Amino acid sequence: MAFTRAAGKHRRPSALSRRSANIAGVAALTTTGVIGTLAPQAFAADQDLAAEETGSIRAVVMEDSVTETLAERVEAQATAQREAYEKAEAQRKAEEARKAEIKRKAEAKVRQEREERARAAREAERKRLNAYRLPVAGSYVSTGYKAGGAMWSSGSHSGVDFHASSGSSVVAVGSGTVVEAGWGGAYGNNVVIRMNDGSYTQYGHLASIGVSVGQSVTPGQQIGLSGSTGNSSGPHLHFEARTSAEYGSDIDPVAYLRSHGVSV
Repeated sequence: MAFTRAAGKHRRPSALSRRSANIAGVAALTTTGVIGTLAPQAFAADQDLAAEETGSIRAVVMEDSVTETLAERVEAQATAQREAYEKAEAQRKAEEARKAEIKRKAEAKVRQEREERARAAREAERKRLNAYRLPVAGSYVSTGYKAGGAMWSSGSHSGVDFHASSGSSVVAVGSGTVVEAGWGGAYGNNVVIRMNDGSYTQYGHLASIGVSVGQSVTPGQQIGLSGSTGNSSGPHLHFEARTSAEYGSDIDPVAYLRSHGVSV
């Protein structure tokens, strides 16, 4: 008896049938657009990825731009602050220089004024030391030079007599150095001064002497008090001008004083 296969739903399709069915299915999917539908979805996904990447790049670019702008602002602010500081520092230095210049000028003015005062004081002192004056302030000549009489051993007056009451102040007529101070015989108490110009002056008949040998004197400095010591007829000052310290070198005392600007 010949063997026969069972027919019906329990029978498994042959491999050829399955292959054919698969092919048919693929064709059907293609025909129905399933594969066509999948293709656009994949493309859309690619587009989304590209868009996302583009957005990321754009975000990075924007972020870099913002960062760069912020850095520029910070740098600009720093530059402005530096310029403001440098300007303020320049103004401060200029103000300090201005104040220093004002101070320098003020100090220079003070120095100049001080020097001018010192120069004026020196000039005044020089004039004072070079000035001459009467040996008795406000006095006058009571007996003239070369007057004759028995009172003088030489027969004539070797000097002049200035009117002076007893105890009147007798001063040096100019600057010089005392070379004699004491008793002078007929001159009584007397003082002899070597003047700075090399001449000599003598003051006789003093009641008292107020200087000593070697002492420097200036015009108007008191050297003694008038009196009537020695060969004297009464209180007065005997005054002589000489070219040397020796007796007999006398010159006209009035002419001598007038040559030094003294009104006699």
